[in-house]
Amino acid sequence: MTEALAPSAAFHRLHPKIQRWLWQQGWSALRDIQEAAIPPILDGQSDVVIAAATAGGKTEAAFLPILTALADDAEGSVRVLYVSPLKALINDQSDRLERLCADLGVFVHRWHGDVPLPRKRRLLEKPSGILIITPESLEALFVLQGPKIRPLFERLAYVVVDELHAFIGSERGQQLQSLLHRVELAVRRRVPRIALSATLGDLGIASEILRPGGGEAVVRITSPKAGQELKVQIRGYRHLPPRLTPKQAEEREEAGQEISLEDLIDGDTVAISHHLFDKLRGGHHLIFANTRRDVELYADLLRRRCEILGIPPEFWPHHGSLSRELREDAEAAIKDRARPATAVCTTTLELGIDVGAIESIAQIGPPPSVASLRQRLGRSGRQGGAAVLRAYVQEPEIEPRTLPHETLRADLVETIAMVRLLIAGWCEPPESGALHLSTLVQQVLSAIAQHGGLRADQAWRALCRDGAFRAVDQPMFAELLRSLGKQELIRQMHNGEIVLDLPGERIVNHYSFYTAFQTNEEYRLTSGGRNLGTLPISYPLYPGLFLIFGGRRWSVIAVDEANKVVDLKPAYGGRLPSFEGGKGAPVHDRIRQEMLAVYRAADIPPFLDAEARDLLAEGRDNFTRLGLADRRFLGDTSGSLLFAWKGDRILDTLVVWLHSQGIQASREGMTLLFDNNAPSGIRAEMAKLAAEPPPDPLVLAASVANRQTEKLHPYLSDVLLTADYAARALDVPGAWAVMRELAEPSG
Repeated sequence: MTEALAPSAAFHRLHPKIQRWLWQQGWSALRDIQEAAIPPILDGQSDVVIAAATAGGKTEAAFLPILTALADDAEGSVRVLYVSPLKALINDQSDRLERLCADLGVFVHRWHGDVPLPRKRRLLEKPSGILIITPESLEALFVLQGPKIRPLFERLAYVVVDELHAFIGSERGQQLQSLLHRVELAVRRRVPRIALSATLGDLGIASEILRPGGGEAVVRITSPKAGQELKVQIRGYRHLPPRLTPKQAEEREEAGQEISLEDLIDGDTVAISHHLFDKLRGGHHLIFANTRRDVELYADLLRRRCEILGIPPEFWPHHGSLSRELREDAEAAIKDRARPATAVCTTTLELGIDVGAIESIAQIGPPPSVASLRQRLGRSGRQGGAAVLRAYVQEPEIEPRTLPHETLRADLVETIAMVRLLIAGWCEPPESGALHLSTLVQQVLSAIAQHGGLRADQAWRALCRDGAFRAVDQPMFAELLRSLGKQELIRQMHNGEIVLDLPGERIVNHYSFYTAFQTNEEYRLTSGGRNLGTLPISYPLYPGLFLIFGGRRWSVIAVDEANKVVDLKPAYGGRLPSFEGGKGAPVHDRIRQEMLAVYRAADIPPFLDAEARDLLAEGRDNFTRLGLADRRFLGDTSGSLLFAWKGDRILDTLVVWLHSQGIQASREGMTLLFDNNAPSGIRAEMAKLAAEPPPDPLVLAASVANRQTEKLHPYLSDVLLTADYAARALDVPGAWAVMRELAEPSG
């Protein structure tokens, strides 16, 4: 007999079958967020944001009351639209929900590219229950099933957005906001929205993103800090050259000698792989690298150690370019408690895919952000134990020609600053203010395809005035339509209705249309008829080329350029693929301020190993030697460096502003570099600029050459590109404040 749950103010409101399920699971009590979520969700009117740590019970907090409301009434249409950022997360969450729904008669439907067409057709013919879907697949529904959207969602009771933080501030997030509004337009009523997230820096901003124009009314539910023990070690590594120089490697190859990957890569990278192997072997862990290239590099090094020792493989790569089968192999391995397994991954395992009890997290290089670090660390210590983080930071050797800012050990100090901010409970707030005009183009074309045609005033009201693009006024929207007309994507009929022109139809009918974000042209990799995944190629391809992919070594057999297919066979050599992208996220002002505090402090963080302590001491010594505690400028007549201790957005705005005045500057990490300008000259120029009113962001943006950074930017006029860049990339008030501060004598 199962114990009754502890006294609860809301448990009695749950459906009897839900209560029985909780008893069968052996729950002794509802968690705080689950208690708090039941009343507002059951009232069927409130929008709700639920924020808690990973494995904090957010899914149950939403679905215990949702399923209570639907248990006896789950037919007639899709009743719950559940939007998730990843296909793998959809598969994981649908399995969890199916167990919860087993006795309720509520069906759970997955919808993404890997779901068979017959299952999708059955849902369209007889919609019901819970539909779990990505934004891209929801977009495809609007385009391909336009007339069926209303009957599909006619009785929709709830919208659930999982991992809200993964959408905030991005083109994809703007697409999602627009799609949710279009769902409500289709059913002609407001539908309560529930957002789940583990990391939210500002619940007010998150609430406004969930319900644009109505964020103040959103119910906000957060879990108090659990007081979980945190164990951290930051390990420092000095650069070591490869064991073989290129010339030595060439001589050995000509002599027919075998050369291993370990001979060709930096010694500090090999040392990190050895430490990872020694500490993680035999357990269940996650290793986060900042690039897919590093994922493949470390997965290969670690799997090679297993082969050398004659033990089964324990290390599995996991990133977005791998095929579904290879990703699922890695996920199955890490979930299997019967054997040890560690995944080497990018952000693909950062979100809430259930990979079971993870003993520790490893981070190679500075994390992308504090919010990302918090999310990653939440994967560890999920059984009540301590959360464990090992961070590995590589720093270059300092030589006589090393530039001053490169002597400060900035990567190490940035990592220390992020850990300190994590412990203090801070993470980055969402960025706001962007126009997202590229995504607006997508939504205009999608809405026209959905309805077969729209009037301009209808489109503006639906997408802008009442929709997700509220910063776009009527004149700007009219300019956007004119731009699309000039590109022959749309045309206006005699009755005033706007329809797709032939080029517009081709764009909308291509599978790539459904994504709002920019994607690189990728090659499909196959071996023996098996799909291995995709790879963005940035180097020449030819038969006989060696590469590493999926944690294994391959040789190219053939290249089908027309169809972008590369056929491979297993091999023993290998080169690392040149994946695009690096750390990614721009650094926030608060992190740079914390870095300055680390430099000025004298205490040694207790979580540093001996090498990291030495590197920090070097960085602080150089900070003091350069006088950076009291001044911002360094240099002479050959060039200058500016240390503003501000985030990347402000630094980039300063570069654009100075460039518009004929002053050549570039951002080098956390500094601005001026060639052939003495500090006194730079300071004088800044004093002149600071004495004037702030510049017009549109004037600054117009001076930038590469404003086409988003997927559908090529279809926008220069006027629109300028406005979009100014809103998205520039912080003129922040840059002007820095300019005025630096113009002061004490600056």
